[in-house]
Amino acid sequence: MAESPHPKVFNDPIHGHIELHPLCVKIVDTPYFQRLRNIKQLGTCYLVYPGASHNRFEHSLGVCYLAGKLLRAIQERQSDLLSEKDILCVQIAGLCHDLGQGPFSHLFEKKFIPKFEEDWKYEDASVKMFEHMLKVNDESLRNDFKDLMDDFEDKDIDFITEMIRSPKIDRSLNWEIQFKGRGKEQAFLYEVVSNKNTGIDVDRWDYLARDSYMLGMKNIFDLDRCISVARVLEVEGGTTQICFRDKEAQDIFDMFYTNMTLHRRAYQHKTTNIISRMVCDALLEASDHLMFEGKNGAQFSLAETINDMEAFSKVTDDVFHTILQSNDSKLKNSKEILKNVVTRKLYKCVGQTQIKKDQGLPFAESSFKEALLKKITTKKVVSSGLAENYTKLDVVKLNLGMDDKDPIQNVRFYSKFKKDEPIPLDKDQVSYVLPDTFSEQIVRVYCNSSSDEEINIVKESFDQCCVDHGYPRPKDMRGELIHNGQ
Repeated sequence: MAESPHPKVFNDPIHGHIELHPLCVKIVDTPYFQRLRNIKQLGTCYLVYPGASHNRFEHSLGVCYLAGKLLRAIQERQSDLLSEKDILCVQIAGLCHDLGQGPFSHLFEKKFIPKFEEDWKYEDASVKMFEHMLKVNDESLRNDFKDLMDDFEDKDIDFITEMIRSPKIDRSLNWEIQFKGRGKEQAFLYEVVSNKNTGIDVDRWDYLARDSYMLGMKNIFDLDRCISVARVLEVEGGTTQICFRDKEAQDIFDMFYTNMTLHRRAYQHKTTNIISRMVCDALLEASDHLMFEGKNGAQFSLAETINDMEAFSKVTDDVFHTILQSNDSKLKNSKEILKNVVTRKLYKCVGQTQIKKDQGLPFAESSFKEALLKKITTKKVVSSGLAENYTKLDVVKLNLGMDDKDPIQNVRFYSKFKKDEPIPLDKDQVSYVLPDTFSEQIVRVYCNSSSDEEINIVKESFDQCCVDHGYPRPKDMRGELIHNGQ
């Protein structure tokens, strides 16, 4: 493997000094990766938690680092399972897994783009951006792969893109139908960056540590302990899986619980979601009036940029300030929304309720909303559009990583005396004090009105709907909102 005289070391606040392979340095130094410096890791959380100012750039470096750390720990114990090239490919996938993130991260993917295209996923955009990155500049980066990766083959690119796409492994299907990059004996490699089968991956490990630190919250999960006991074993279908020592089951459960706690306290915080909805409304208003130059000078609107990676590479969180500082009359409405965000004139959260497990999940959002709007419109004093235009329903889904199922049901463990035998554990084998319910849904109602009378109408209607449906009566948040502006 060709040696580079210029390795790059990053001093990361979470993992310390991170040294990148020369090929990773080449990727980092492209404008397509540098773009991630301007995309907030936690989107609008920064507008609620001032410390959450970190970006997708440093998170991607952390995922790259942890991928190498985990695989080298496995290689030290089971040296015949993987090569240095395998490790480098996985690290590159970790480095590039977020290339397709849009402005304010998941706000763009889950709130904005679905208004235009239902099936778009940022993982697919990450693959397209990675492939685009390889094609530009007379394919110089692809030549770097050949020069800096030992025994480079085209299937290594396939392997990297397959990992970025974050597949769910179906062990009942023929392996060759699902994957081209590596054989089923190396199936465990597909679990490192993003693991749809168990939810245990280095992407999650990095953001749990990084987000907790930047939010000023405790992280009870010990990722180093998990790495120290990780072991690859053969499971069903002749495939392999990363397994953990049985005594670490509690720590893994702590990982899932920490993830849900961050969702409850930060990612899905009521004010975070209110601001997220307002920013999304502003982007929807502005989409057709914000143009970005793509391939061959073609112009694309904000929503259309997902169809041209050159245009998409120019789309970052900067759109917020582009709108806010614009004098274009076409952006007047979206500018006004963002001015309200900056001055904390936010939509009001008039209440929330929790849906019980025995009341049925998922929550029937459309029928509940219809009933709510009907109650609002029957009130005697209602401004035009209060129901349809000024009342918003926010459904928050919280779980421990596997919807309403036990999160460790797909994880495999091994014991001290049977290190080569993968075994499942259920929660009763871990602890009797673990929960019986693994998911819940929170329903919040927002009102975009400055009238106390109208806000009370929405609040009373929501309260009545909860009673009618047998849900807990909503908490009265309005006093708190008026008191502190949140």
